[in-house]
Amino acid sequence: MRGLILPMSKPALATLGLFTALGYWNEWFLSMLFLSPNVQYRPLQLFLYNLIAQADFIRMNAALMNIPPQDIPSESLKLAAAVVATGPIIFAYPFVQKYFIKGITIGAVKG
Repeated sequence: MRGLILPMSKPALATLGLFTALGYWNEWFLSMLFLSPNVQYRPLQLFLYNLIAQADFIRMNAALMNIPPQDIPSESLKLAAAVVATGPIIFAYPFVQKYFIKGITIGAVKG
């Protein structure tokens, strides 16, 4: 019985594992709630969130600081933050890709 159930459930377990890891990796709100501002080590997602929030704040108040709004790199900063944040998940995906393909072929209808 175990020889049948476990191999058939590997695609589902791989999918749940990847989505759970993705959910924990993208979690910034709980660390924002529970960590004080003077903590030395913070999660990457919280650091990126604060970086983007500061860039948006500076962009909105650029007129008050006599800075031209086009000189503030807000869009390129957001793109760089997105690339940094998705990097580890992109590197983890090839390890579970074979289970996704196996799950698709097991559920396929021949006919």
